[in-house]
Amino acid sequence: MPQKTPLYDAHRKLGAKMVEFAGWQMPVQYSSVISEHEAVRTAAGMFDVSHMGEIEIRGQGALEVSNRLISNDLARIKDGQAVYAGLLNERGGFVDDVVTYRFSPERIFICVNASNREKDFDWIRGHAKGVEVLNRSDEFAQLAVQGPRAAEILQRLTAVDLSKIDNYHFTEGKVANVHCIISRTGYTGEDGFELYCSPEQAERLWFAILDEGKQDGIQPAGLGARDSLRIEMKYALYGHDIDDAHTPLEAGLGWIVKMEKGEFVGREVLQKQKAEGVRRRLVGFELIGAGVPREGYSLLKDANPIGEVTSGTMGPSVKKPIGIGYVRADLSMEGSTFDVDIRSRAVPARVVKTPFWKKS
Repeated sequence: MPQKTPLYDAHRKLGAKMVEFAGWQMPVQYSSVISEHEAVRTAAGMFDVSHMGEIEIRGQGALEVSNRLISNDLARIKDGQAVYAGLLNERGGFVDDVVTYRFSPERIFICVNASNREKDFDWIRGHAKGVEVLNRSDEFAQLAVQGPRAAEILQRLTAVDLSKIDNYHFTEGKVANVHCIISRTGYTGEDGFELYCSPEQAERLWFAILDEGKQDGIQPAGLGARDSLRIEMKYALYGHDIDDAHTPLEAGLGWIVKMEKGEFVGREVLQKQKAEGVRRRLVGFELIGAGVPREGYSLLKDANPIGEVTSGTMGPSVKKPIGIGYVRADLSMEGSTFDVDIRSRAVPARVVKTPFWKKS
């Protein structure tokens, strides 16, 4: 049986269409994917992301231990900051992609993908020696309030000065009288916050934000809009665009790999790959012909397979059929062309600069 988040009853009250995702009952949409997508781009949308997992590393040396497990560098940031990073295996592939929060050198908090909660916990516990590793996933609900009006809506509900929280910074405080970790992070390409609170307080916080944001046009948003928003930004989704067989360098995420920090799991393989060059790259492309690229569709050059679509949609904001996929390195340059096999029809496509969506 799929698990239910603490907000399951709230979604039912709002008439959400529910689907199973990563072992959870989740809302795919409330009104329509397009209207929820546009609300996030123009006003604000709120997502239930309580299915995500939270793992904490505590004790003397937590910072150093955590830094050996992720590709980014926690030593370069200060307490109250976070980094996006790869949790990598010995082959340089993704165990997961994570957001890692530095509370202090003795307390590191890692947000992991829903489908990887137990796997990541086991992997971290197996590699983190001399520190305490806690799976705190059931202790938190998580709400993501995203969009150009997200900050002003939340500001009316909190005494915390949100203007002082920069991107990828966080603090703790009350929102609508509910204690939260308040993080200026998100997965949509818009400004916004992710709020971690106790499961018991989640529904009260959810409806307080919806009520406060009604005048600003806030909408509850489901997985459908979350997917179209992140595809327009070429944000990778674990299990689709990245996995344990693909490295950050192949996925165009070299910026989250800090070789200069010293040893971390997967470093040796990545160093070799960097020196020799990658054979495949994750690219963003748009269709030149009619159709919509969907995950699993083959990519062809001169009728020969060169890769496949890992994510695709008709972008509601860019108003084009867009996709993401791995291709041979020689076809990864902007302007390169190939075909997408859409139901036995070869539809021309062109590699474009990403993100697809750029704010005016």
